[in-house]
Amino acid sequence: MPNNVTLKWKKLSQEAQVPELATKGAACFDLTAALEAPMTVKKGEVAAVPTGLSVEIPEGFEMQLRARSGLAFKHGLTLVNGVGTIDSDYRGEVKVLVTLLAAETLEVKNGDRIAQALVAPVLTVLHEEVKELSDTERGAGGFGSTGVNASKEL
Repeated sequence: MPNNVTLKWKKLSQEAQVPELATKGAACFDLTAALEAPMTVKKGEVAAVPTGLSVEIPEGFEMQLRARSGLAFKHGLTLVNGVGTIDSDYRGEVKVLVTLLAAETLEVKNGDRIAQALVAPVLTVLHEEVKELSDTERGAGGFGSTGVNASKEL
């Protein structure tokens, strides 16, 4: 697996900003809003924030969009779909689908860092239908079957 991946960015608007890592150890890079005028997001509303960018991601990789922790903590701004995925064959504008959970309104201005992104490898998944699955200690237990408290008495 390569240590470096090159993303090719195309600016679709004058307001667009090509991302860069904030620090050497950063796993993610920020995406900024590309807006001609400020945009207001209301509590409970779903909005698509344009980045003014399209991207070419190498085959075998994806770009994951994630909420920024500061915006999530201070304003309750999160991504509608939890984590967004940009596939390597998509060439349209990257837009960030957000919703506001806590504050009543949030004004997004041009250049605001609105989300963070991570590039990750994608495995090719093969699907096989079988009659039986292997047994495990947990089995079919789910939805709380392992309990609430992490401490175990020995």
